[in-house]
Amino acid sequence: HLEERLLHLSSMTVMTPAPIDQEDEEMLVPHSDLVEGPQPIEVVPQAETGNTLENQPVEDPQISRFTWRIVNFSRLNTKKHYSEIFIVGGYEWRILIFPKGNNVDHLSMYLDVADSTTLPYGWSRYAHFSLVVINQIHNKYSVRKDAQHQFNARETDWGFTPFMPLSELYDPSKGYLVNDTCIVEAEVVVHRVVDYWTYDSRETGFVGLKNQGATCYMNSLLQTLYHIPYFRKAVYHMPTTENDNPSGSIPLALQSLFHKLQYNDSSVATKELTKSFGWDTYDSFMQHDVQELNRVLCEKLEDKMKGTVVEGTIQRLFEGHHMNYIECINVDYKSTRKESFYDLQLDVKGCRDVYASFDKYVEVERLDGDNKYHAEQHGLQDAKKGVLFIDFPPVLQLQLKRFEYDFMRDTMVKINDRYEFPLQLDLDREDGKYLSPEANRSIQNLYTLHSVLVHNGGVHGGHYYAFIRPTLSDQWFKFDDERVTKEDMKRALEEQYGGEEELPQTNPGFNNTPFKFTKYSNAYMLVYIRESDKEKIICNVDEKDIAEHLRESLKREQDENEQKKKEKEEAHLYTIIKVARDNDLVEQIGRDIYFDLVDRDKVRSFRIQKQMPFNLFKEEVAKEFGIPVQFQRFWHWAKRQNHTYRPNRPLTHHEESHTVGQLREVSNKVHNAELKLFLEVELGLNLHPIPPSEKTRDDILLFFKFYDPEKEELRYVGRLFVKGMGKPIEILTKLNELAGYAPDEEIELYEEIKFEPNVMCEPVDRKLTFRSSQLEDGDIVCFQKSPPVEKSNQFRYPDVPSFLEYVHNRQVVHFRSLEKPKEDDFCLELSKFHRYDDVV
Repeated sequence: HLEERLLHLSSMTVMTPAPIDQEDEEMLVPHSDLVEGPQPIEVVPQAETGNTLENQPVEDPQISRFTWRIVNFSRLNTKKHYSEIFIVGGYEWRILIFPKGNNVDHLSMYLDVADSTTLPYGWSRYAHFSLVVINQIHNKYSVRKDAQHQFNARETDWGFTPFMPLSELYDPSKGYLVNDTCIVEAEVVVHRVVDYWTYDSRETGFVGLKNQGATCYMNSLLQTLYHIPYFRKAVYHMPTTENDNPSGSIPLALQSLFHKLQYNDSSVATKELTKSFGWDTYDSFMQHDVQELNRVLCEKLEDKMKGTVVEGTIQRLFEGHHMNYIECINVDYKSTRKESFYDLQLDVKGCRDVYASFDKYVEVERLDGDNKYHAEQHGLQDAKKGVLFIDFPPVLQLQLKRFEYDFMRDTMVKINDRYEFPLQLDLDREDGKYLSPEANRSIQNLYTLHSVLVHNGGVHGGHYYAFIRPTLSDQWFKFDDERVTKEDMKRALEEQYGGEEELPQTNPGFNNTPFKFTKYSNAYMLVYIRESDKEKIICNVDEKDIAEHLRESLKREQDENEQKKKEKEEAHLYTIIKVARDNDLVEQIGRDIYFDLVDRDKVRSFRIQKQMPFNLFKEEVAKEFGIPVQFQRFWHWAKRQNHTYRPNRPLTHHEESHTVGQLREVSNKVHNAELKLFLEVELGLNLHPIPPSEKTRDDILLFFKFYDPEKEELRYVGRLFVKGMGKPIEILTKLNELAGYAPDEEIELYEEIKFEPNVMCEPVDRKLTFRSSQLEDGDIVCFQKSPPVEKSNQFRYPDVPSFLEYVHNRQVVHFRSLEKPKEDDFCLELSKFHRYDDVV
């Protein structure tokens, strides 16, 4: 995928000191020899199957530490280097390093399943681990990175492509390489394998959203909005028409998506929706966060709702107001400004829970000393500045500031501190300390938690999912892309607080320091619903809320999908036969293609039962093309050694007596579900079909293309049977007729031999026999008028070989302005041989 396969991982930190720059600034990625360039940053979680020994639970975490001394380190000349095998939890492991980096200027290091190639199908094992490069001068500067991962056949190693800079590792003064020896440690804790597949969507009653790649946090946000029924009902009631295009209409795209989430029995795609609001590239999601996506969606919906029956829905659901004030202490002067909000950003750093964040939000700031406030008519004054809430919305969206800019390190960091949030949130607490004087005290601001959006990973990558309780009952559900599972309250709340977790020591004598790790899976957005509004918000949404045109359109789509599914299930009973004719050659040569005869995938296709006799299939062809059976002759296509495809022999009477399925099997040397044929039809003088003449061994079927250097055009003009012992000079009159020339026009002939990896097109000697020129069935002859010597310099491509060379190497390049990356400014036709200066 660039399917932005978001990293499904948590990281952990063992509690030993590390230098300040060892925070989670690099994401974890599986090592791969196959992938060049950027590593993926989203792994779509996959089902692990099989009930093998590998999948049996490891009841208690088993811990082991392995030390690897690598001598003559700087003299290692292999790209990758493995440690010896060590055993943890009954499993074999080893460390894999890239001493000179895995296509980066850092040491690359991974934990590897040593016996992965011999394990049974469906194996998986789950482990927390830390990898360390020991600083042999000052141990406290040892570089340690920590992770957890479920290893399986697709991901047999996991770790850090940029583990530490090579410049630091190889600097003798730094202490990582002493006497050319590097010391690496691994500490591994093997856990019970987590069974993600206890529940499926049919059991939960909900379906997931497909991970289309590059959509990060969108799926969890969409599930959250969908499960606010009042919002869903309002979306359904937005006016749309059957003529709208979902890719260009946010209301229709969202209606369609919500309808499928409500009535489909399998996961739903989101591509139409992302296209509708213009975030259809990976970069779009990387350059914005979930708060911006939420605002983009809500603002665009709000705009589209204006003048409709649902106008004002977004404000009624999500809009609250606060008052910014500055009040002078020594004079009677107060300045206030009312502002609206759709969500609140709460500090995580330095706050133990949501209430502490609200306390910080309304904290009073003193303006005194050099920071006095300039009050109108009163000059500089001591003052207090703050924020109080005028009203809270029925649906309260809290964005937790898990990602912050670290000025000391000049980089973004993720805050993984423990941060608690309650099931019931009372914003009237302590006599309404968060409320402004004009707030309506008759409204109770008691909220219940509806959803918890979670980020699992580091600052540069991770995986997103949501815990939601759709009806506000005690039953929570986890919405993780395509997968929906039942979860308990502890998993949805406490396990998403973040912070550290300490593993129980199985062998107290083995290691005196408890094994602690930072939980990189934690909440970054909370949605609360006000108790007094929940009956109105968690309302019924049924078929009558959905526009008839939408129901009909989605019913058609479902029927089409059912038909496709049926065809897929019955595919083994059918064969696809693709039939190319002269008409296809006329339409394609000189437009879609220049080399060979036809794109065999862009011709008439028949889906035929394998048991049908081929002679009966010919009757189907007769109905389709209006060519009676007795006038049809079919040819096999052959792939030649030079990778061209040409008709090479007619079907025999014996072959035509076979069934379609048998014919496909004998025709295809490679396994292919399709049978591809060329239909030859001879036309008489009145251009009506006539029966094909008997083909002898001496007959050769040739195809002819005509080239006009003045117009720079190549087109197909027909085919002829010639005698092997005949000569090209004998058919010149016929070729002139095909080209529309006088019978005695001088023409030149060339054989088109191949075009990959380069063009091969050679003159045909008109006086040699066709056999002597090694021409055979299916060969292509290109011809053109012989250009007068004085005119040959007038044309860019005076002959067939130069024109084919040009076509083979030309490349149409679209130029776009950086400011408008989706719009073409202009196009240029360039050559693959052009250098930078030629392009400029």
